[in-house]
Amino acid sequence: MSEGEIKHNDYDEFACVYARRNETNPFNALYERPAILDLAGEVRGLRVLDAGCGAGVHAAELVDRGATVTGVDLSRNLLDLARERLGPRVPLHRSDLSQPLPFLDGAFDLVLSSLVLHYLADWEPTLREFHRVLAPRGRVVLSTHHPFMDMRIIDSDDYLGTFSFTEEWVQDGRTMRMRFWHRPLRAMLAAFTASGFAVDDIAEPDPRPEMAEVAPDAYRHLSRNAQFLFFSLTALTHDHPLIGTSRWLL
Repeated sequence: MSEGEIKHNDYDEFACVYARRNETNPFNALYERPAILDLAGEVRGLRVLDAGCGAGVHAAELVDRGATVTGVDLSRNLLDLARERLGPRVPLHRSDLSQPLPFLDGAFDLVLSSLVLHYLADWEPTLREFHRVLAPRGRVVLSTHHPFMDMRIIDSDDYLGTFSFTEEWVQDGRTMRMRFWHRPLRAMLAAFTASGFAVDDIAEPDPRPEMAEVAPDAYRHLSRNAQFLFFSLTALTHDHPLIGTSRWLL
């Protein structure tokens, strides 16, 4: 980073406060987390890669449900918090998801990636790595920014574009500068099929009923506005006729 350049997405600096809020924030605890775990389904006995594991909240739930979990994240400090939460039972690796993953081919049955891909300019290298480390017919479940949410944040009418934008989060009186990538649904689907996946499900979940009691404003918002978009994908074999085409399955 050059002198004077603003640093973005520095989770190391805000790891503790971010992890604390992520664990209890109703948008995470009562919306995103249960939705992606529902999409994962039965995980007992599965080898699961938590790609972008953060402080390990999803990983802990997966372990409790009987999965054998491995976590990766770019933030050292979030990985330290994950280690405190998970103990020695879960291997944790520092890895940049835009780069090759440090795992053998076919090492996992399921990749779970929670609210990570919207940080990446190009999805295909990451998705191809997910495909590589999955066993045949392995699955990916992921959540990402809903493109309509992006448009609300930046007050844009360019739904069909693919572009970066920034947002400022205030954490305990300090500003956390975040950079995200907006892409339309058609660009997401094209990246999935080009990377060897069939789309099994696309979800825009309703908020959990219990949110109405503990966070009524968030409940009203999520009852009318999709905050995140969820996908379930299946890895096709390399000789499948749909590999690399623009078609997708649902």
